[in-house]
Amino acid sequence: MSEGTAPQAGDATSVADEEARERLIYLRGSIDNLDAALVHLLAERFKCTQQVGELKARHNLPPADPAREATQIARLRKLAEDAKLDPAFAEKFLNFIIGEVVRHHKAIANQGYAEPEETPAKPEDSAGAPVETPEVSVPVVEH
Repeated sequence: MSEGTAPQAGDATSVADEEARERLIYLRGSIDNLDAALVHLLAERFKCTQQVGELKARHNLPPADPAREATQIARLRKLAEDAKLDPAFAEKFLNFIIGEVVRHHKAIANQGYAEPEETPAKPEDSAGAPVETPEVSVPVVEH
């Protein structure tokens, strides 16, 4: 389009559509990063709750702790309110997680818990020196 000429009927729309498409791609990239972070956070959380389940099984404690669950739900509702997230949604989300944790704890209790025989050895390099294993991190893509 040259200076001094009016834009054609479809020109402004295609420019706006392209800008909207680019913004959509950017936002979806951020959502994908957040989804990856959530998956990694949930995996870490379940590693901890697995250990809690084993500890409970070892000491014949019940799989569920209603008082702790109520405290956590109240705490999460407050966090949700402060973050401008629907507290009812946050509670449903936590209740789902708690349900899965209790289900896992019941399974651990039902199978009986055996102490691990030995902590696995750390990996070594070819010279026999210990090799540090990297922590899992969530990649962040900058836009």
